[in-house]
Amino acid sequence: DNGYKVYLGARLGGELGAGAQIVPPADAGIEAAIRAVGPLAQVPLGPAGQVLGDDLVASYVDRAAAVVTPDGPRDLKVAYTPLHGVGAAVLTAAFARAGFPVPGVVPDQAEPDPAFPTVGFPNPEEPGAVDRLVALADATGADLAIANDPDADRCAVVVRDGSGREDGQGWRMLRGDEVGALLADHLMRRGVTGLYATTIVSSSLLRAMCAARGLPYDETLTGFKWIVRAGAGAHPLVFGYEEALGYCVAPGHVRDKDGITAALTVAELAAELKARGRTLVDRLDELAAEFGVHHTDQLSVRVDDLRLIADAMARIRAATPTTLLGQPVTEARDLLPGADVVILRTAAARVVVRPSGTEPKLKAYLEVVEPVANGDVAAARDRARAAVAALRAEVAAALGV
Repeated sequence: DNGYKVYLGARLGGELGAGAQIVPPADAGIEAAIRAVGPLAQVPLGPAGQVLGDDLVASYVDRAAAVVTPDGPRDLKVAYTPLHGVGAAVLTAAFARAGFPVPGVVPDQAEPDPAFPTVGFPNPEEPGAVDRLVALADATGADLAIANDPDADRCAVVVRDGSGREDGQGWRMLRGDEVGALLADHLMRRGVTGLYATTIVSSSLLRAMCAARGLPYDETLTGFKWIVRAGAGAHPLVFGYEEALGYCVAPGHVRDKDGITAALTVAELAAELKARGRTLVDRLDELAAEFGVHHTDQLSVRVDDLRLIADAMARIRAATPTTLLGQPVTEARDLLPGADVVILRTAAARVVVRPSGTEPKLKAYLEVVEPVANGDVAAARDRARAAVAALRAEVAAALGV
């Protein structure tokens, strides 16, 4: 149970806010109305609400399947888990409706179960959460493995990647920034024009792709309530993502992150690449060769005392680093009072520091951009990983954590 979400209609939300999550001042208005309610026994009750039927799900499946192009390659074997959530029935129906083979589902994670008995924490990003998915993918010879979180609005993609292993096998979960770049590139190659957007903590690769291809770009604060309002209406939003595995591939269909349509679009791309003897990892390498390796990572510190987060933010504001990785800081931005965020940039690195909005954590989002020399993407990735590790240490010291 993640509480409830409130979405605006066109009358209150206007053109940009219609179908999107609320933002100020609507949230304050709702809070004030709740505070004004008297004792529950004295509140007049309205008529019973309407329970929506299965026709709503069928309509969603039809529109989700229409997100992918008809008659494209469909030869793709997918392993899938909803992590004890609600995604399995809808995702398998959408895949079948779009003409894909129905994914194999992890049997003991297929049905909704609020106890989440087979995982420590039902977040696909958590260590061990997709172990059963990978086992199923291995056992069935799947081309690709996909996980939704329990409410199916996020999508994790796990690919075969045997780098560093003698048997050439193995799996790894793609970072949200990697999937975001793949999806954006796929839509661009399909000729989808309009605004592409992400958040201030996501990779700068999308910005570089849009600049090279002459497409409008915007970035927002974290959260899809802001992403779907990107660009202030100057251009229609056609794609948005955030690094935490959230993707909006069809804003005309769902003005929020949606793990089902994201999974379908990933499958479409993977099937097209497979038909040409290539993989998602190959396409990532091609993007790296064109735009450089954009390696992202996080420094995340959980605290028991929230004052430690405030102290760390005060420390980096009072003694802002003037260099990172030996390069001068060319931009230092403090987003207060609008947002408790500090952004630092050099010619080849970026750091965004903020408190988590949902957990007692301090987060620093790290990015290093490493050029690819002589087509050697692997060497550039090695250099980028080493640079991010060094950057993590420098940022931890600056924050005092």
